Amino acid sequence: MQIKINQNLKSLIKRRDPASHKGDFGHALLIAGSPGFMGACMIAAKACLRSGVGLLTLNVPIEERFALQASVPEAMLTNREEPENNFEKFSAIGIGPGIGTGIESRKLLETLLKKHSVSLVLDADALNLISLHNKLWDKIPKQSIITPHPKEFDHLFGSHKNNNDRIKTAVIKARELNIVIVLKDHNTLVTYKGESFFNTTGNAGLAKGGSGDALTGIITAFLAQGYLPFISAKLAVYLHGLAADITLKEQSEESMLITDVIDNLGKAFKLLHK
Repeated sequence: MQIKINQNLKSLIKRRDPASHKGDFGHALLIAGSPGFMGACMIAAKACLRSGVGLLTLNVPIEERFALQASVPEAMLTNREEPENNFEKFSAIGIGPGIGTGIESRKLLETLLKKHSVSLVLDADALNLISLHNKLWDKIPKQSIITPHPKEFDHLFGSHKNNNDRIKTAVIKARELNIVIVLKDHNTLVTYKGESFFNTTGNAGLAKGGSGDALTGIITAFLAQGYLPFISAKLAVYLHGLAADITLKEQSEESMLITDVIDNLGKAFKLLHK
């Protein structure tokens, strides 16, 4: 399989100053996981760390902290049960993978939307909560990034006959709500203010649980490093798929795991740095 690099996206990757330090690359917060669903948090965290973020904090249930400290030692932890979470100190926040849709998760999302005024990455259960509680739409910061798959998209915006109809709605809603919409599909759409990007990387090996969690981690990493939301989403989607195409040289579409893809993010970055 021959991999052709998108030169326009390649030009958007920032070169690192040799004298830089971790503080130059942002501090991300991922609010993810719940008992029985901590894999989503681990996947998002590892993808975020592999995508260049300087510091990463994970917001998790207190009883799950030991598993995270063992599997992702590079990340710091904060307990979800703490009465007050200081969201303002983070340069980017991603929320949703595996958090569930119970009352405590809803309260946490509401608190975040109330206290954090800059763009967020909203995925998975965060989107499910928004579809269940429509009043949350008005609280979402402008230029936030939402990453629905087709079923989640229909829950948010109503039923559609096919993906072409979803694309039309996505372009309209992204402009209307002043947000970035990442409509995940075979050729994922990223749209913002009438401008659209259709991704050309990736393969059917990504059609497995965990792929969306990894994408959330990658987008959050780019956002934390100071990339604009639309650029963060485009680069993340492209890099996610590129790493999967690289993985296909070692695995089949059937055997590919999202952890294999995360392990190949470094090779994907190297292709963009050439």
